[in-house]
Amino acid sequence: MSKIIIEGGAPLTGEIEISGAKNAALPLMCACLLSKTPLTLTHVPDLRDIRSLVELLESLGVTISSENGRLSMDAGRLNNTTAAYDLVRKMRASVLVLGPLVARNGEASVSLPGGCAIGTRPVDLHLMGLEALGAEIRLEGGYIHASAKNGLKGANITFPKVSVGATENVMMAATLAEGVTTLSNVAREPEITDLAECLIAMGAQITGLGTDTLTITGVTELKQAEHRVVADRIEAGTYMIASAMTGGKLTLTGTRPDHLEALIDPMRLAGVLIETGKDTITVERPSGSRLQAVDIMTAPYPGFPTDLQAQMMAMLTIAEGAGMVTETIFENRFMHVPELARMGADITVHNSSALVRGVNGLIGAQVMATDLRASVSLVLAGLVADGTTTVNRIYHLERGYENLVEKLSACGATLKRVSETGQ
Repeated sequence: MSKIIIEGGAPLTGEIEISGAKNAALPLMCACLLSKTPLTLTHVPDLRDIRSLVELLESLGVTISSENGRLSMDAGRLNNTTAAYDLVRKMRASVLVLGPLVARNGEASVSLPGGCAIGTRPVDLHLMGLEALGAEIRLEGGYIHASAKNGLKGANITFPKVSVGATENVMMAATLAEGVTTLSNVAREPEITDLAECLIAMGAQITGLGTDTLTITGVTELKQAEHRVVADRIEAGTYMIASAMTGGKLTLTGTRPDHLEALIDPMRLAGVLIETGKDTITVERPSGSRLQAVDIMTAPYPGFPTDLQAQMMAMLTIAEGAGMVTETIFENRFMHVPELARMGADITVHNSSALVRGVNGLIGAQVMATDLRASVSLVLAGLVADGTTTVNRIYHLERGYENLVEKLSACGATLKRVSETGQ
């Protein structure tokens, strides 16, 4: 099992180029199934989740070539409409092949993705939306079997709660449905808009981008297109927090400051200096100053991202005062708390809230990664801890951060990745 070993205490100084967003790239890749002509994506990050989805798409008959962040996918000769358990179990986003497959082929069988380390993440809203479009759904043998032998039909669908995955799956399916589909109470994340813009480039008719209501007028087929994956706002936010914690000065390039307003505001309240340009963010903690505690509450976009909650909590552990972190999206997303406590953090959890009392410093320790964002929060803590921190079980981390060790090392951090099994 691989691990990262960190010697804390070095400020981060320099420039980091932000990668394409994993959470945008995965649904974009699934969109290739909607067309008989190739879809090419650029700015695709090199991550385990991307490679897992490539394997799944190839099992369905998609021809894929990849070079330097450029991914070309040709689904012109699909020969399989079953997404097998052994492939789907590796990553929840695999369920996003369901909508495109049933929309184009009239049938699909996709293994249920099961639970997740950060809580149950059911696919009931995905199925509700597809049923509203006319798909017949049955669950049998651990698989979702969907069929629409006469094609999907447009419908008015209101999601009972905001769901990124359900919005993506149903929006993709609706592009090939007969008639007009209206999706209400949809997720508004930038990754949703990025997917919609790609679908429009492929010939889909979608309006309402960035709002809570999308209107999709179905077309008979989609065409060849090329699309650049949007910058990863979670990666950018992670490095912003790293800069503030270490007391350095980082400039992030190729990013989207407008996607990070929910993080920029509380960080400024905490005493962090942040300058934004068209596609750059520069973050600096004033020399000799200490971070100030702030309160945050996660919420669907444009609220504070649940995917930055663990990193923000790591920052609050060394801030002056006490800050409250409230998690409203996932029920088990405080699993990093015991690990931060091993490093000397003072955190009290009560139900969905955590009170973080800042300490004068963290102490290096052996810690265990439990999920993707918890993993990186431990790395951030290790960057400022006194002594050596070893973050074990980093396969979670490598699902979502491209070249993390290399990017941090180039800016002055002292850390290394150690493989114990040749991984």
